[in-house]
Amino acid sequence: MKTSHIVSFIGSAQRPSKTRELARLLCDSVAARGDFTCHAYDLLDFQEILPAFRREEISAHGERLLQEIERADALIVGSPTHKGSYPGQFKHVFDLIDPARLAEKPVALVATGGGPRHSLMIEHQLRPLFGFFCAMTMPTAVYACQEDFDANGKLAASTVERLGRLANELHIAISSKAAAPSLARESADAAFA
Repeated sequence: MKTSHIVSFIGSAQRPSKTRELARLLCDSVAARGDFTCHAYDLLDFQEILPAFRREEISAHGERLLQEIERADALIVGSPTHKGSYPGQFKHVFDLIDPARLAEKPVALVATGGGPRHSLMIEHQLRPLFGFFCAMTMPTAVYACQEDFDANGKLAASTVERLGRLANELHIAISSKAAAPSLARESADAAFA
């Protein structure tokens, strides 16, 4: 069986970032379950494409970055929460993605925020975005706020448990997709044509 490639895309323009750390822990957890590689990107990697309005305006390097997302076997997508949603630059990257390339792709969603009142951002913002793309978002999603991290940046046990559940779901989705080729790829291509 071939190695499955996971791309982690984080809608943060800061390094280090709690969102990136959450995604890294999820990547590590999935990789421990099978033959997976994981490559992480954030908004700093995509700065050069942010002024583009159309894909044709992007450099060869920027095109390779977008293709990395499109060609991945699965995505881990994370976002910090700003005013109850994801950052505009995060959305702009996905505005440049070919929708048909994300159809049926397994996607794990994670987010961070200042407090628990934004915990539904994943359900109200991220999940509908990937619903548009006809991506296969995992049932479990992980939101972590300040109180889920201790003073040393270590995650609470309950959040680690949810990450483990999400890692299992993503592992199963990737393995199932690899075992049974897509029957709906042509219909997805037609729908977005």
